[in-house]
Parts: sequence; C-alpha cells; structure tokens
Amino acid sequence: MDASLPVEEVLPDLLNALESGTNAVLVASPGAGKTTRVPLALLDATWRGDGRILVLEPRRLAARAAARRMAATLGEKAGETIGYRMRMETKVSARTRIEVITEGVFSRMILNEPDLPGVAAVLFDEFHERSLDGDLGLALALDVQGALREDLRILVMSATLDAAKVAALLGHAPVVESKGRVFPVETRYLGRDTSRRMEQETVQAVRKALAEETGSILVFLPGQGEIRRVAEMIGERLPANVTVAPLYGALTGREQDTAIQPARDGMRKVVLATSIAQTSLTIEGVRIVIDTGLARVPRYEPSTGLTRLETVKVSRASADQRRGRAGRTEPGICFRLWDGAQTTALAEHDRPEILEADLAQLVLDLAQWGAREPDALAFLDPPPAGAWVEAKQLLTDLDALDGEGRVTHEGEMLARLPLHPRLAHMVHRAASEGRGRLATEIAVIVSERGLGGTSCDLRERLRRLRREGGAKAKEARALATQWLKRIDARPGDANQGDGEIEDAGRVLARAFPDRLAQARGAPGSFRLANGRGAQLEAADALAREPYLAVAEVQGSAQRARILLAAPISRGDIEEDFGSHIVTEDEVRLQSGSDAVSARRVRRLGKLVLNESRIEDPDPDLITGALLEVLRGRGVERLAWSKEQKRLRARVGYLHTNLGDPWPDLSDTALQASLDTWLAPYMAGARSLADIGADRLGQALGGLLPWEKMAEIDRLAPSHFEAPTGSRVPIDYGADPGPRISIRVQELFGLDRHPSVAGGRIPLVVELLSPAHRPIQLTRDLPGFWAGSWADVKADMKGRYPKHPWPDDPAAAQATRRAKPRT
Repeated sequence: MDASLPVEEVLPDLLNALESGTNAVLVASPGAGKTTRVPLALLDATWRGDGRILVLEPRRLAARAAARRMAATLGEKAGETIGYRMRMETKVSARTRIEVITEGVFSRMILNEPDLPGVAAVLFDEFHERSLDGDLGLALALDVQGALREDLRILVMSATLDAAKVAALLGHAPVVESKGRVFPVETRYLGRDTSRRMEQETVQAVRKALAEETGSILVFLPGQGEIRRVAEMIGERLPANVTVAPLYGALTGREQDTAIQPARDGMRKVVLATSIAQTSLTIEGVRIVIDTGLARVPRYEPSTGLTRLETVKVSRASADQRRGRAGRTEPGICFRLWDGAQTTALAEHDRPEILEADLAQLVLDLAQWGAREPDALAFLDPPPAGAWVEAKQLLTDLDALDGEGRVTHEGEMLARLPLHPRLAHMVHRAASEGRGRLATEIAVIVSERGLGGTSCDLRERLRRLRREGGAKAKEARALATQWLKRIDARPGDANQGDGEIEDAGRVLARAFPDRLAQARGAPGSFRLANGRGAQLEAADALAREPYLAVAEVQGSAQRARILLAAPISRGDIEEDFGSHIVTEDEVRLQSGSDAVSARRVRRLGKLVLNESRIEDPDPDLITGALLEVLRGRGVERLAWSKEQKRLRARVGYLHTNLGDPWPDLSDTALQASLDTWLAPYMAGARSLADIGADRLGQALGGLLPWEKMAEIDRLAPSHFEAPTGSRVPIDYGADPGPRISIRVQELFGLDRHPSVAGGRIPLVVELLSPAHRPIQLTRDLPGFWAGSWADVKADMKGRYPKHPWPDDPAAAQATRRAKPRT
C-alpha cells in the first residue's frame, strides 16, 4: 500500500469514529486517496466481522477503476477480495468483502433486500455530485439503519461538500478532514470564436497542446456526438505517436479501459471524454486538460413531462474538478476554451439533481419502499413538494400507483423498463396490443427535438421519420428498434405499414393521459384533462379535431401552445380510459336564486364527456349542495325565530359557564357541524327558503332532548318573574352577563337579588325609571336598597311625584302603577 497518500494521516481518526459510532463524514481533497485507501483500511475493523463493505460511485467507469486499483494493491484481480457490480457487468465471488457498486445498483439492492444482509458498511464516495440515486440511496440507508440495522456503518466521502449539513443529516456524525495531494496546474484561457463550431475550436486546441507540451491529453466535451466528430476531425493529421480514445458512459467496459490505461512507452494519448472523467478517476500519463466548459445534463421539462439532455455551461466547482485532472500525478496545464473573465459568471455549484429532476421514478421507488410522502425519509435536500405531488398524480394516472399510493402490478412492470414511466407505460401497453414499433418511434420523437420536422401533427413527424435517410433519423430508428427488442412484441409487429400511424394518438395517450384535450369554443382552443387550457393556430389541420392526445405544450396558464399532438376518437378514449371515467351527479345553485338544479356528468379528469339534466335527483345531493351554500353564507342567514335565538343564547350561556352536557350553539359551532345537526332535518328541501323555523326547531330539538328543556328553564329561564307578576326577558348575550331591564317599582318588596343557574350567577339588573330610562346597574339589590336608594329616591321623587318612593323599598308593595288618585 502507498503509505504516502495524505488520507493515511487521518485514518486513525476515521477508524475511531466508526468504532465509537455508526456514521461519519470524510472530506478529502482530490488526490488524497480516499476512494481506494479507506475501504481497505476498514477491512480490519472489529465491527465489520465478516460483513461486506459497499463503496458507492456515481459512475460505472469510476466503480470499475476503483475496484481494480484496490485489487491490484492487494496483488489480486477484481472479483476476489475486491469486486464490483453495475448494470450488465458484475465481478464478485464468495471471497469478495469490498464491493464497488454504482448508486443505481445500490438503490435496487436495498429496495429488494431492505435489511442489507451480510453488509457491514456503506460508503458514499464523491457524494458532492448529488445525483438523484445518491440522495435516494443515502435516505434509504439511514432509514434501514434506524429501523432494521442499528449496527450498519454509513460513511459519506467527498472532495467538496457542505460537511456540517451532511453530518447533521447523519445524526451529527463526526467530520474527519484530509488535505489532498495535488500538483500545481497552470491555467491558460484560449477564448472562443463563436463564428466557428465548438468541435473546430477543440481540435485547434488539441493540436496546439500536442505541438507545445508533453504528455497525454484529457479533453472534456459535452457528449457522445461531439466526441465522435472531434475524433473524426483530429484523426486527419494526427502524429504517428498519438492515439485517440473516446470515453463516455455508453462504451463497453473494455473500450473504457482502453481510454484510462496509460499510453505505451513513446506514445501519447488524447482522451475525449464527457463529464464521466471529471471525478473519482486518475488517467495515468495525463498532464494536459482541455476544457470546453460544457456539459450535457438532464433537465426536467414540466411542459412535456420528460427529462431531456441539455447542453449547459459547467459550474465553477465542476471546472475546478476538471482542471485538477491535470495535476493528479505531476504538474500540469489546463486550457480553457473561454475567456478568464467569464469564469466569475459561472454558477458556483451544480444544483442537486433532486431539485431539478422529474421525480416520477423516485416516487415509484419510494412507494415500493412503503414511503408515500416525501417527509417519510431523511433527504439532504427534500424533494420539492410540488414536483412530488405532480409525480404521484402522474403515476396514479398511469396505473402504477393505486388511490392509496401503493404500487400496482403495472407499476412493478414499469420499474423494470429503462424508460421514463410515461413512455414505459406507453410502450408496455402498446406492445401488448401489437403496436410496439409505433410506440417506440413515438418515444424517440417525443424524446429528441427536431426528429421528423416541426409539424404539430405527430402523424406527419412519424411519416417523415420513417422516410428520412439522414444520420440522425437512422440513429433514431435504430434506437427505437433496440427498445422494441426489449419488449415482448407480437409477431409481425415490426413489419406493419404506415397505416398504423393513424393510431398514434391512441398510443400517445397512454403516456400522457393528463393531456387528453377536448375542443372548446373557437377552432384551436382546447381544454386538457389536467384542467389547463391550450391553443393551436386556427388554421392548423388539428384545430378542428374534437379530441387530441397532446405530447408537448409550451407556455403557462390558459394560453399554452400545443407543439405536438395527434387526434384520438371519443370511442378510443372511452375504451382505453374507461376505468378513469367517472359518472357524477352534480347539484349546483341556480343563478339568481336560492334553489338548486341537478345534472349527471361523465368526466375524465376535467373533461366533460357528456351531461344530462336530472329531474329527480338524489335527495342527499340536494342536501349536500344546500349545506355547501350555507358553509359559504353562514348559519346566521337562516330563518331563526326570536324564541330560537333566545334559546340558543340561553344554552350557549350554560355551555360557557357549566360546560357539558350543554352544547355550544354559537354560529361558529353550528357552522362547523352542519352535517350532523341540520342535515337530518333537510329532507325534501330544494332551496334555502325551505329551511324555515319549523325545521330549525326540530334540528335544535335534536341537540336538546325534551327531558333537558325543564332543566334549561330551571338553570337558564327565559324570563324573570317580578313581584308584580311581570315576565321580563333575560338577555343572555349581554355583557358582562345575563341581564334584565325593569322599572324599579316592580322590584319593591324583593329582598334577594335575582339570579340564574340555581342561584349561582346573579343577573345584571338595569333599574329603570317610570319613563323606562336607566337609573342604575346592580348585581346586589339588597345592597342597593340599603345604600344608593336614598339618593335615587330623592332625585326620582322630584321628577316623578305621582309614583311611590318608599323609605324602605324592601318592605314596600311592588307596583306597576302610579299612586291612586285621591
């Protein structure tokens, strides 16, 4: 082993962290040796026992190279102590104790066996790349650790990372930091002539580097097409001692190995690579990097529901990673095909894929896990709520999830196909109906811009795709054929003629059921099943079609433009989406009245396929509609009688002061419980006017049983009976408490204060003059007689001499009259 690798200095700290705890974060600069040295150091850890160590890499190339380098360190070949596992290539054995695997493989592994049997530790290498599979894998591993495997070790490793944020996610795990070993790299800016193609500028830079510098060259290009074109151009005048090697993900393992192996003695190598060579990889002999500053990244487009590969400028962090490739083994040089001032305009970091990507596959995976909501797992950056809801609804529409968010049999099938769930669903269904070829060609056209022209009519694009002889069309047809071979197509499926193209709309609708469109209003105006409006030019051939299956729309709100669609018949919609068509009886308030009307509607999403008037609607629907109106208008709009209002106030006062069993009859409480107290008494009502005082009285009786009424009269009587026999109404809604207003002469002879609630709560008594004008408020009538009465009597006697004003009112005779005439 190379004891001089910088990571060796921090291995004791790292081993201690994983011995005393289960999680840790390792931050180590490029060249520190973390990828190959750390897994080997963990082999002797006591907690490992005989368990395997899984090392996750974002890319297959890095996984294979790391496994082979570690195996060589032990004097072995890959597949013995050190092995690797990736899609369509596996080298492991019973002896294997360290497996280097891709993040996608780990996701499938843990979904299939959540308890990770035989696994002692999971190492997430180059986690700063923040792939969707990496984030998902870490969230699943943490969930397993918390629920099933408390002994599982998790180590997150990266060159550039927000260590504190990751450590917090891992339960405030310890952070170990190592400085890497990077040789100096000189940066030279060559600029860019925008009048020339990028490939021409790249070839010129390669020739300059070959002429002026020594060593092999690593060229970063956006994608496979650019690599192929640069290779063709550079090969025209290549020195005899220089070989060209492409390096991208679609190559075979042997072809990738050829690119990363050192050049033979006396030879130089030009490696033309995508971002695949940006991290976790050392290409021996490379001391020159030529960076175009471009990358091809996935971008989710809500307008199509698909993820397209888009060529973008790299971030500053990515540019620095690329630059560092030139200084892994010796001092190097980096040529950048842009001006130095443009570097500051680059984004600082790449955004995590989980914040940008279509989440349909993620939601499907988590549904298989049993997590139906994004907060069920711990993500470093949680999936955006809007994107999650959108993905979940899409999978439900595709029959991949049921109404409860559980995976269906269809969902299990889609998870096995190497396509977006929309297109996988389309191809799977179409293949079972003998339309597999058509479906795969549609998938190609929808995925790749410009194929088959620019017509909005998908049928025209399909015809052109089948006729065109250009390289792009040939590649597209070849790709469709590859997909067709992956499915169980019916015999003769690939040999059908162009007549099947007329079924394009029916096939397309399988992928985009939410974009089935129905004509409305003027030609070219449509409503989509998702409720969105969309437009075509009125002169377009599709503008007068009654129904369309739409693949692509552009814009927002109600003025989106349809870019790609095909006709579909009403009969095909009925046949293919019958399980999603619902029949509903709807009741709504008639315009300008309180009455309701009913209609029967057959609906697919927001599309109304047909409707008819219901003459004798379900009474429950009528009741529901009237209740909905009341929820908006408020129960105070009902026709309460005065006595009912008083009764509600009396019971409400008992509820406030005595609690149970007295119910809350306030407007707020009744508004919140319309379904329980009022609905049972609304039979036969067709308008709000039909809910009169009689019905309301019955409904109140349901809240207040008959046997309780006597107790109400005892505890909260509606009236106070004065010594004169007058019945004075009690206002239970008054502030600060129940209140009566009464002329003072009618209380003569009363030596106790009026009260309610069995004498527990005194009434607020407003004493009035003979002219019914307020004299005084009191809650202590005997105290008033003994105290303030003398002053009141003196004042009142002068104003109302015809009325009695006794010296001792508590012993006087109550009266409603003036003094008798003499």
